[in-house]
Amino acid sequence: MQTLPETKCAVLLVGHGGPDQLVYRRDVPVPLPGPGELLIAVRAAGVNNTDINTRIGWYSTSTDDAQPEDGSWTGASLTFPRIQGADVCGEVVAVGDGVDAGRVGERVIVQSCLRSLERDGREQWLGSELDGGFAQLVRAPAADTYRVECALTDAQLAAVPCSYATAENLLGRARVAHGERVLITGASGGVGSAAVLLAARRGAEVVAIAAADKAAAVRALGAARVVPRGESIEALLGRDSIDAVIDVVGGARWPELLAVLRPRGRYAVSGAIAGPLVELDLRTLYLKDLTLLGCTSQDADVFPNLVGYLERGELVPLVSATYPLEQIAQAQRDFEAKRHVGKLVLIPPPLTSTPAGTTAA
Repeated sequence: MQTLPETKCAVLLVGHGGPDQLVYRRDVPVPLPGPGELLIAVRAAGVNNTDINTRIGWYSTSTDDAQPEDGSWTGASLTFPRIQGADVCGEVVAVGDGVDAGRVGERVIVQSCLRSLERDGREQWLGSELDGGFAQLVRAPAADTYRVECALTDAQLAAVPCSYATAENLLGRARVAHGERVLITGASGGVGSAAVLLAARRGAEVVAIAAADKAAAVRALGAARVVPRGESIEALLGRDSIDAVIDVVGGARWPELLAVLRPRGRYAVSGAIAGPLVELDLRTLYLKDLTLLGCTSQDADVFPNLVGYLERGELVPLVSATYPLEQIAQAQRDFEAKRHVGKLVLIPPPLTSTPAGTTAA
């Protein structure tokens, strides 16, 4: 086993706000794995909407935008400083009590939704309630850390934990099956592009919503049809034409998503990038016998299924670009510009490079 350094490079979120709240440090103490935990050398960490949402306090319903009291995924206050990063791909370098020492050296990904740490019916999340992957080293529960044996790159594997698990969970909750017609919003983003790939893998007919200039890339992922973002969904697809909707967008056009669902259709949501407040006509809901599903906590089979897809070559995650960890602010700006298709991924420096100091990210 390699000798561990006393300090590590990491990006600290020091408060709610803009990118100026991200501080890149080279002297953060290295945590030791506790009972049931692993210490992982991070090789790559994906960028997600949740990183930005948590930074700006978007999850909060508090009227105090500067210091929301409920700014984390679980509705609790966020503890600062916090190392964000829900996506981790890396190598196990140490284990805590009760963990098989044979796990040292494993190439792993960590389930962002830490099912082993459920409290009062809600899981803790890596990078929100616990320090995450925007660092050279991270602790994680052994029970939520999965060995992966495949030829995919570290960046490709780092694209999986948050976005692909969210997408697989949405599809599973909505019971999307072979031969069904599924509508996927935000189809060029991390979760949306993952949902296109995973729905096509299930044998569904995928109708995707994306910007016109990204249509070719989304079709290449497996979409049979791409509806240009901003155009009328109902006019283009027709009422009662879709078996299931996978939504990460919300916003003003949300009623059209229910209009195109067939009777007894299923709607699953895990995002609201176009706006969290929508208008629901209850008559549409009950007269069509629709099922509406909110999806955050992940079902037990989601992550093992994903690992199986990866190892059998049934899933190749799409990575748009990679950045050095210290360029996290630029990566998040590019993420918010929405010019990419797929995932953006951060690469920490090797463990041999940890000079002391602080740098604005």
